[in-house]
Amino acid sequence: MSSARILVVDDDPDFVEIMRTILESNDYQVVTASNGQQAMSQVKAERPDLMILDIMMSTVLDGLDVSEKLSQDPDAKFMPVIMVSSIADTPYAHVFPMEQQPHMDAWLSKPVDPKALLNKVAELLN
Repeated sequence: MSSARILVVDDDPDFVEIMRTILESNDYQVVTASNGQQAMSQVKAERPDLMILDIMMSTVLDGLDVSEKLSQDPDAKFMPVIMVSSIADTPYAHVFPMEQQPHMDAWLSKPVDPKALLNKVAELLN
């Protein structure tokens, strides 16, 4: 049984609930945040083992800002980050800074395939 704590960061409550259902049914603990500021507070308060992070939240690149802050935080920079987004399918695709290397360990496009998610989570936690 896994007791790993996963922070799901997304401003879409439906997506958060889907992630919670998938992860909790596989014995992960889930904590949530709906924007970058909440995410950073949860990182400090909950010390998650892994983060699932949406790129587009309160601002178009809110998730990238979070990944940048994580990379500069000595206590959090080793936490694996799975970025999720549907940005490639939106009018905002051109604003994604491809030259910038976001602090992330994996990328999943929305809608997220549950099996791919669970495989990636297990891989990054080992």
